[in-house]
Amino acid sequence: MRLTFFMLLVIMIRSANSRSIRGGFDLISDGAVWTNGTSSALGLVTTTVTCEPTYGFLPCTTELWGELFLIVVYEYLLALAGKFLSSGSELFFRMFGTGIFGASLFQMLGTFPQVIIMLVSALSSSSDTIESMATMMMAMLAGSAIFSLSLVWGSVIAFGSRDFSSSSSSSTSANQSTKKSISLTGSGVETDTETKHIARIMFVSMIPFLILQLAKIINSTTGTRIVVLISLIITLIFLITYCTYQVFQPWIQTKRLEYIVRLYAGESILQSLLTIDGKTSEIQIKDLFQKIDRNSNSQVSKTELYAFMLGIQIEEAGLSTDDFTDAVMKHFDISHDAAISESEFVQGISKWLDEDTICTTIGLAQGRSSSSASSKKTSNKSQGTSDEQASLLSQDSTSKPTSKLAVWWNYTKAGFLIILGTGVMMLIGQPLMESIEEFATAADIPSFFVSYILIPLAMSYRQILGAISSAKKKTQKDISGAFTEVYNGVFMNNVMGLAMFLALVYIKDITWDVSAEVLVVLLICTFMGVITSACTKFQFWTCILAYALYPLSLLLLYILTSVLGWS
Repeated sequence: MRLTFFMLLVIMIRSANSRSIRGGFDLISDGAVWTNGTSSALGLVTTTVTCEPTYGFLPCTTELWGELFLIVVYEYLLALAGKFLSSGSELFFRMFGTGIFGASLFQMLGTFPQVIIMLVSALSSSSDTIESMATMMMAMLAGSAIFSLSLVWGSVIAFGSRDFSSSSSSSTSANQSTKKSISLTGSGVETDTETKHIARIMFVSMIPFLILQLAKIINSTTGTRIVVLISLIITLIFLITYCTYQVFQPWIQTKRLEYIVRLYAGESILQSLLTIDGKTSEIQIKDLFQKIDRNSNSQVSKTELYAFMLGIQIEEAGLSTDDFTDAVMKHFDISHDAAISESEFVQGISKWLDEDTICTTIGLAQGRSSSSASSKKTSNKSQGTSDEQASLLSQDSTSKPTSKLAVWWNYTKAGFLIILGTGVMMLIGQPLMESIEEFATAADIPSFFVSYILIPLAMSYRQILGAISSAKKKTQKDISGAFTEVYNGVFMNNVMGLAMFLALVYIKDITWDVSAEVLVVLLICTFMGVITSACTKFQFWTCILAYALYPLSLLLLYILTSVLGWS
């Protein structure tokens, strides 16, 4: 439905025409003499204001409210294009799993909107407008980073907070627990240690911003170009090192894949077996055992287990249901009596919720599948593991790629979404930036303020909605996954986005005039980096602090640019 609406909107914009009134008509004289735009009868100065359509067909206007309307339309198209791009890349990631794709291209696709807008704006700008465009580009990067570390980060705590005094041995699930009143210090969220390590990696991305401050101190054209070049080289080294590290140590990929799977899965079978603090609930596991044990003989047979595997759609991972059922029976049936007792089921599921145990069980199923089929490459094993985790965690019945045709359809769909999203961003990148600049001029507002607020809002709305949805589950894994997405997104924005910006500045020899934005990013991200890299438990009051950082960053920008004249 949204895709149909999007295509209709594009057709409507394509069919719109703009025109300018020219003075080539034979008009009837009113008796007044007009010379050089001035009426001798009335003494009024007349001017003819025209606008030139972008690409020759996109609508244009010279009115303030018209510019605002165009910005709203372009923002919607940008948000829609970002959704297409994100959905396509996530679909690819769920099919490929951890590996080279997840370590490189998937990481970069998240920063594609900023990169595309910067490229299109820089290549289409003239020498007169390139500097103002560069200011808006940097404002976009700064706004994206601070938006994530303030509004998105704070929302995870605001919606994911729970009472710290709740018993860890509670037998109620996360969604069935009784809601308690939130206190500033007695409530909050807790993450795992790995999430803290990812925050430290994000903290490292502040180094290029620190080096760029030297450009303000040196205050010379040659010195500034050297500082920009050094920062660009360091930024590229960070980007290549980060992607290469994840190829050999894919634990960050695994956390991101699990977050995406749980986000798409909604309330899953295994998730319902967890307490509010992420511990296993024995009562919930026993209830599940009773549902699987259809003949009520206190034993789960292979046939009953097979029916359960069909229910969680094990074939979505490309494995045989028979093979995986055999693997689970071998892992759960400790007594080797061809049946699983209630105690064995509780013990097996409890271990199953441990990621390493799941991977071991999956490995057995992969071994059976590979022995009955043609030999597979080693790289496909990690793919099977990740996809299998998706099947185990998800009850999504909207897609069942049980055939090669369905698998290729998913590949085609993912590729089409990425191409469509990229194409729309390339189409609206230039007119969006021009509309923002013209609106800011008409409203007498600095253009970088508009770019700082509006563009990150359109590109990050899905991130904040996903973070809130995940945080509401109030489990440690979901909270950690949401924070991981925030930290990884900020790192890629600060590295890949900054690398593209610095490359354009250096190649096109743009005058450096964005030191205020760089300083604000350095201050806010350093402050949040210190907090997030040192703690795994965040009290509720920290979300208020995070929310306050966003208007504070705007105030800092205003003071640095308008009061102190920093740029």
